[in-house]
Amino acid sequence: MKKIVILGCENSHANSFLGFIRDDKRFADVEVLGVYSDEKEAMERVATQFNVPTMENYDSAVGKVDGVVITARHGDNHYKYAAPYISSGVPMFIDKPITVSEGDALALARALKENNVAVTGGSSCRHDKMVLELKADAENAVDGDTVGGFVACPLNSKMGYGGFYFYSQHLVEVVSDIFGRYPKSVKAYVSGENVNVVFRYENYDVNGLFVEGGYNCYYALRTAKDKSKGGAITINLDIFMAEWEAFYNLLNGGKGDLSYEDFIAPVFVLNAIERSMQSGNEETVGKISL
Repeated sequence: MKKIVILGCENSHANSFLGFIRDDKRFADVEVLGVYSDEKEAMERVATQFNVPTMENYDSAVGKVDGVVITARHGDNHYKYAAPYISSGVPMFIDKPITVSEGDALALARALKENNVAVTGGSSCRHDKMVLELKADAENAVDGDTVGGFVACPLNSKMGYGGFYFYSQHLVEVVSDIFGRYPKSVKAYVSGENVNVVFRYENYDVNGLFVEGGYNCYYALRTAKDKSKGGAITINLDIFMAEWEAFYNLLNGGKGDLSYEDFIAPVFVLNAIERSMQSGNEETVGKISL
């Protein structure tokens, strides 16, 4: 049996993953040793629903597991939850946002790399069919070179889980996967509750729209020299299954689907956006050196 724990079980990822383990025979070899959350009621609710144990502390399963799933709503908890398990080298799934601070992101990535920890996670949106199609189109210059694009995703800054950072990696990860993980700079325009962002790349710009509370506003478009193509991003169990399967592959000895630098790159883009929101200026995206 492959033994795992789920740390931070306040959101739908924990429920979805536990449902897959319980209901899909392909994952009958996975045993959940426990779930943990700083929010005791959320932890007990999930434990009761899926008949799994609760944990006294997030680090109480160190040395006892084959993998760790981190799905805390607050990104500030992600590195904290991961840190005690990293030296054992077990694979990890880390939900969005990977972290909130650039310092935590660097410390996390350096520790993962030093201990050769296979990792996956980030925004589930990167597994969406439309996002994958547009990513492949950009990589293969379908209909010509990319000349721009547009992405819209929800913002959820009022729930107390890191403000701007709580939901915003969805949009940044979609932009990153389709157009590149290292924009040169960003310029944010706050319009009421919503935020418009220009992502500046070497040869083109991409426009992003964060819609506060707009949970049906998932959309991506790529404009090539000869044609534009885009469509809705669909949030359903299929993309949750895709990210669970990515982690299950790691449990079976597979490799992470992103480099350590690419994995944490959205954190640096998010921080540049927040700086631009505060300053009103175009802000350079920080460089990553592991």
